[in-house]
Amino acid sequence: MLFRARHAEIRFPRPALVMGIVNVTPDSFSDGGKFAGPDAAVAHARRLAEEGAEIVDVGGQSTRPGATAVDEQEELRRVIPVIEKLAAIFKAPSGRSAKPVPLLSVDTFKPGVARAALQAGADIVNDVAAFQTGDEMWRAVGEFGAGYVLMHASGGAGTLLPSSLHEAAKTGDIVREVKDFFTKSLKKLNKFGTPADNVILDPGLGFGKSQEQNLRLLAAVGHFTTLGRPVLMGASRKSFLGRLTGAPINERLPESLACAILAVNAGAQMVRAHDVAETVRAIRVAEAI
Repeated sequence: MLFRARHAEIRFPRPALVMGIVNVTPDSFSDGGKFAGPDAAVAHARRLAEEGAEIVDVGGQSTRPGATAVDEQEELRRVIPVIEKLAAIFKAPSGRSAKPVPLLSVDTFKPGVARAALQAGADIVNDVAAFQTGDEMWRAVGEFGAGYVLMHASGGAGTLLPSSLHEAAKTGDIVREVKDFFTKSLKKLNKFGTPADNVILDPGLGFGKSQEQNLRLLAAVGHFTTLGRPVLMGASRKSFLGRLTGAPINERLPESLACAILAVNAGAQMVRAHDVAETVRAIRVAEAI
């Protein structure tokens, strides 16, 4: 299996890779404001790369439940300077360390932000509102030959406020719903110039899912790997983990690692994480057993 993102290629099977999270926001659910400035965000991204992140995911709009929506210009102001600086660092020979050069991902559901980020050097668009923003997002991804994270969210398009992404999930078979969504969406993406080789599948843990459905999706990773695309699981620090153990947001590392290990053992090729070093180490041990 091959994943392409612009000029980069990743071939599977290979050890699972970690996508490190860089939130350039004042209100993200776990680290809001901590890396809000470009210099702090760039330093954090470089640290994640040294810890083993092979994708760095930069976002300027919090998608936590109840988050305040920001307009496109504000999101551009937050994200683009960070992408530009990281592209200059990671893609220049002098900026490379002994570790693999990470791919750059932009976490956005706004087509204008995605296009600007790709122009600034991003390799991947991580779109939490797949197929809710119309043709422009798909056209931008296709024109640049970018990688695309296709994420399932049960909420309707609404006004594309963060709250609409967390609307109550439909009752019924969530695994079938997500798999059907992936199958249909892969065909749509291909029509707009993004072949399956450029797509990563994300079941969207925590996005419009009940507690039971989140756990069901974690247990059903193998159902999605049959589609022949890399599967990304993002459980890191999420609320459904806190509901299981009572741990506050910044004390959910054990819960997050448990999910990462289970996902990789079930066939997931990628894990999105805040705590990159710990996640990489846990996954490597799990893969060796």
